[in-house]
Amino acid sequence: MAAPAIQVLDLSKRYGLGQARDLSTTLAEALSSWRHRRRRTGGELALWALREVSFEVAQGEVLGVVGRNGAGKSTLLKILARITAPTAGSARVRGRVGALLEVGTAFHPELTGRENIAINGALLGMTRRDIRRHFDDIVDFAGVGRFLDTPIKRYSSGMYLRLAFAVAAHLEPDIVVVDEVLAVGDVEFQRRCLGKMSQLGGEGRTVLFVSHDLGAIGQLCERTMWLDEGSIRRDGPTNEVLREYLTQTVAAGTAVELEDEAGDAGAAVTRVVLTDDAARPIDPITRGDPIAVRMRIETRERLPSLEVAVWVTNDDGLRILDEGLFDVPSLAGALDQPGAHEVVLDLPPILPAGNFLLGIWLGSDAGQIIDREVLRLTVLPRVGDRDEMGRRRRLASPATRWTVDGRTA
Repeated sequence: MAAPAIQVLDLSKRYGLGQARDLSTTLAEALSSWRHRRRRTGGELALWALREVSFEVAQGEVLGVVGRNGAGKSTLLKILARITAPTAGSARVRGRVGALLEVGTAFHPELTGRENIAINGALLGMTRRDIRRHFDDIVDFAGVGRFLDTPIKRYSSGMYLRLAFAVAAHLEPDIVVVDEVLAVGDVEFQRRCLGKMSQLGGEGRTVLFVSHDLGAIGQLCERTMWLDEGSIRRDGPTNEVLREYLTQTVAAGTAVELEDEAGDAGAAVTRVVLTDDAARPIDPITRGDPIAVRMRIETRERLPSLEVAVWVTNDDGLRILDEGLFDVPSLAGALDQPGAHEVVLDLPPILPAGNFLLGIWLGSDAGQIIDREVLRLTVLPRVGDRDEMGRRRRLASPATRWTVDGRTA
């Protein structure tokens, strides 16, 4: 029997406020959950990002990792990638590790795309020969061929992220650790990212894949591990783990009050309520009902280009709706000023009977603030519907009209 590619035993990572060592590597994640795991040791406040974590990953296995912000996911990957050292326990990897973490960190804005590919590839461990061999594939994957000799300070944020991911994605390691790469770029590029992750798994590489996109986790991973406050809450078949994770972490119903998970980001979504078109709370939801998603967004400082988006996925993780405020030019800058804002998105009555997840994305030019599921919804069939809930497996159920021999129903 082959030795496991990754072997983790009693792994712990502790940060002490006031210590200079290692604070820069995962301090943001540690601070976001310090209130859950604070300990006093000799008068010092200790932040435990991981506590006695143990697991193994077989060679060629693709393991998904899920958990709320601050659960310790990024800390775990950085220890495996040898970016930071554990406080206790051990993490043994067999083979070369390629890390797709915080893409684009080493890019230089004054250098061209061509120059940054060479430098970033070398920093990630690629040889000159590797870079030359993959150069055309990297450029094609990123879609920046026209701007290859332009300083990347003139790139849009999407172009910058696409190029950074493309470089990292063409490493050829035995073990790949991936942290939220599907959050970059547009929908088409995210599809290509997902295809690349699937290709890595199909080539027999060992993959640890962290993502808030549970549909992607379900598509790529047969096994998933749920981290909660630095410890393993559940490790097993993906469909079972995701079902329990959603039941425990996402509110069921049509209204939820949200904790401020943004930390120092300066803005947060604090409330989400579903109503009818007359602003009355709606519960239960019946097929054909119009739905208004009402959000309270609180900003503590001026955040230029603050945007919000709403998405809906079905039981299979397929995204049915994904609507963003950035698609409405007339409302550009509407959330820039500090204060409490009420944002309403009116959805057409297209959801079929079934179970759904409603998620919220909030971010600005400074980066993403929140991107996660906030409500579990059940849409009931209408009286007279002949199909049982979910039996027809349709993605949408819009109002339609049939006519037969001039007779309309």
